[in-house]
Amino acid sequence: MRVIVNGEAQTCPAQTLAELLKALDYEGDFLATAVNGDLVHREERADCLLKEGDKVEILAPMQGG
Repeated sequence: MRVIVNGEAQTCPAQTLAELLKALDYEGDFLATAVNGDLVHREERADCLLKEGDKVEILAPMQGG
């Protein structure tokens, strides 16, 4: 399946947002995620089914100064 992740087309076998995050090595509690502009809370990621062409945004906090 092809989805757009942070503006870049990706091919991924993931069926859910949680599977996509794991496949892309985004793990941890401090992520903000949205699918097609709708916020997806952490506890909803395993139930959030992805479809061909979905636009996924993943934001992670950065450390530094």
